[in-house]
Parts: sequence; structure tokens; C-alpha cells
Amino acid sequence: MTKRRPKLRIGTRGSLLATTQAGTVLDALTARGYDAELVIISTEGDRNLGPIVDIGVGVFTAALREAIHDGRVDMAVHSCKDLPTAVDPRFTIAATPPREDARDALVARDGMVLGELPAGSAIGTSSPRRIAQLRALGLGLEIRPLRGNLDTRLNRVSNGDLDGIVVARAGLSRIGRLADVTETLEPVQMLPAPAQGALAVECRADDTELAAQLAELDDADTRAAITAERALLAELEAGCSAPVGATTS
Repeated sequence: MTKRRPKLRIGTRGSLLATTQAGTVLDALTARGYDAELVIISTEGDRNLGPIVDIGVGVFTAALREAIHDGRVDMAVHSCKDLPTAVDPRFTIAATPPREDARDALVARDGMVLGELPAGSAIGTSSPRRIAQLRALGLGLEIRPLRGNLDTRLNRVSNGDLDGIVVARAGLSRIGRLADVTETLEPVQMLPAPAQGALAVECRADDTELAAQLAELDDADTRAAITAERALLAELEAGCSAPVGATTS
């Protein structure tokens, strides 16, 4: 029997969404008899609330990867869509757990759907992909920047600062806020980001023992889908902040 390390340290960002996502991995490992804990790592994307396109590549993942590399954590849980497509030979995606719903969702005042929002309505998003597709719909919406954690974004609708926001439905599901959704946007309306709704559990490429343990959490259908979607992104030489959408079925 392989000797298990004393405790598996799981690196995660500190937001409610991130810790909830990492918590699902922790729970899955615990259910399989592994001892594990979460370790909070601050990333550039958490500290800098400027436009993502101005901050650079890997703003939500670089610090987590460095924590793996220098031994502060054994693995990290990423939102897969945040990972750069360029291969870093130091790391391997050891597990892709079952994917949540990949679609985007509208959270709007007064329970409205996109087609009911009056021209000039203020919609919050800082995603170039969402901005491009919202403008292409020709609804005359005013797009406003939107950063911060998911609760902060939702509060900007409830406090009247914005008429609506567009966010990933998966995030709302994970923090128990699906009741806030006023419209789930089908891919014909808005293509989701490549790998949206999926998690990636990453560890050192040379830590074959841990990679084998994490492989117990892998979902083959999820891995096939995100591999195809990320391959498209890589072929286009586009980063996670590019206005590129993709979906598989």
C-alpha cells in the first residue's frame, strides 16, 4: 500500500466562490479517505480590480501555481477557464471533476429577461466576450465595468446601481444563488467561455503519486469537452480575456 502524505494542502483563492469550489474537491478527497485542508492564496486578480485585459495573463492562476512550485501547497483548484492555454511543463491538470452548467446567466431587476430590458439599461460585465455578444444583440444596452467577487456583483443589481449583470450560471449554482437568475442564456444568444463551468485540479508534473490519487476525481466527459474547447482557444492564440466563446455537445 502506498504511504500517504500527512495532509494534502489544497491551494485556493479566498473568495466564497473559490473556497466553495475547492471545498468540493476537499470533500471528494475526504470521502476517499484522504486528509486535506484548504490554503488561501491571494492572486493578482483578487488584489487588482482593474480591467482583466490590462492586468495580464494568468491573473487568477499564477500565484496558485507558484504556491505549488515552491511547496506551500500540494495542489490548486482553478476555474478551468482562467488557466492559460500555453503548457507549463512544471504542472499537470490531474483532475477535471464533473462540470457544472457552462451557460451564462442574466440577473436583472424586476425579474426581467434580456428582451424586456429597455434601451439604455445598464448591464455590468467586464468580459470582452460577453460585451461583444451583448452589443451584437442590438438591444441598445449600456455596458458598464464589473469586477469583484460574485456577492459584490449581485449587490450592484439589488442596490439599484445596475439594471442587470451577466455572469456564469455555474458560479451562482455553487454559492446557492440560482434563485437570482432571471434568464439562463442559451449558446445561440451567448456562447460561454471555453471550459466555463469546469474546475481544474493542478499539481506538480513530477508528483506522480499525487496525480494518481487526484485522477480518482476525474470525469472523462468533462476532460474531453474542455480539452476540445481549450484547443480552439490555443489555435486562435487567444487568452482567457479574448472575446472567444465555445461550447461542446
